[in-house]
Amino acid sequence: MQKNIAIVGAGFSGAVIANQLAKAGYTVEIFESRPHIAGNCHSERDAETGVMVHIYGPHIFHTDIERVWEYVNRYSRFMPYVNRVKAITNNSVYTLPINLLTINQFFGKTFRPAEAQAFLASLGDKSIENPVTFEDQALRFVGRELYEAFFKTYTVKQWGMQPTELPASILKRLPVRFNYDDNYFAHKYQGMPEDGYTALVEKIIDVPGITVHLNTRFDPAQKGDYAHVFYSGPIDAWFNHAEGRLPYRTLDFEVFRDTGDYQGNAVINYCDDSQPYTRITEHKHFSPWEKHEKTLMYKEYSRQCEEKDIPYYPIRQARDKQQLERYVNVAREEPNVTFVGRLGTYRYLDMDVTINEALMTADKFLECAKGNERMPAFVIDPMA
Repeated sequence: MQKNIAIVGAGFSGAVIANQLAKAGYTVEIFESRPHIAGNCHSERDAETGVMVHIYGPHIFHTDIERVWEYVNRYSRFMPYVNRVKAITNNSVYTLPINLLTINQFFGKTFRPAEAQAFLASLGDKSIENPVTFEDQALRFVGRELYEAFFKTYTVKQWGMQPTELPASILKRLPVRFNYDDNYFAHKYQGMPEDGYTALVEKIIDVPGITVHLNTRFDPAQKGDYAHVFYSGPIDAWFNHAEGRLPYRTLDFEVFRDTGDYQGNAVINYCDDSQPYTRITEHKHFSPWEKHEKTLMYKEYSRQCEEKDIPYYPIRQARDKQQLERYVNVAREEPNVTFVGRLGTYRYLDMDVTINEALMTADKFLECAKGNERMPAFVIDPMA
């Protein structure tokens, strides 16, 4: 049986699948169009400041998935890190997600949890029984004042659309807490790889049988040279955009440096229209165990992704999902190719979910090979 595998993309999806299959005896070639591994998680030290920089914007590792946490800790020491986000709106600084401190500061109150909960319930628009849009959801559950201060303008800057155009489901990812917990995430495990994400991915693919080709694009016409291809690039690009380009948001970063501590926190969101950027990230705060005299920041701007840009966030409006479905139907007929990851399935995935799905994909492939069954084009349904 042919045991040579091609993997397109050297991010977490490709690296984890390569690791699992190489350990099972397969010969794996990874094709990466960029000059580095680790995809959008790529990190490197800034020569001027010595700070470990998340080149494509901040990535904080957080998960409840035991298998994933055990897996990444095999290849890197994870240091304690808690993401505590601040927000600037109306010339004041608040804590995000909205918690008891945010509510008390914003309204000038000293509520206890039950009082704050009752107060917020009184502000919600009860006439909206079944929220359909992002705006409906916000008005129903937090009321107009908090919605306009923290969500409305920020959403327009981030997505380039009015909150009335976005589904209510987006806001479900932004919890309101009636205590003083300011940890942005609520997962059991959270941390940062001590030497950065690129070093982590390097160790994942440091397995006999894996070859990496950087600065190398994989042509779909090459698929016949391999027993199977795992593709983590944009699904529409594999089919030469035959059904049109799927829409994404991309990010632009304005990099600047300073001495000392610029903003006192890793992430500060700018929720009103006083600034055109969505947030400023100060990267040395992502590695609090390190000490640096100088500092480096990103001002982050979101816009529509063009042909030459790096895609970040799939938009997945109803019309986009219809377009995606046409690609998915064609992909299901594509022999010996499996589409994986954020771009291959056109879904927004956190790192832990990406790794978990990559492990599941490798498991499925080995199971199919053992049973001499066809490997599916998708292990996770992109339309779900």
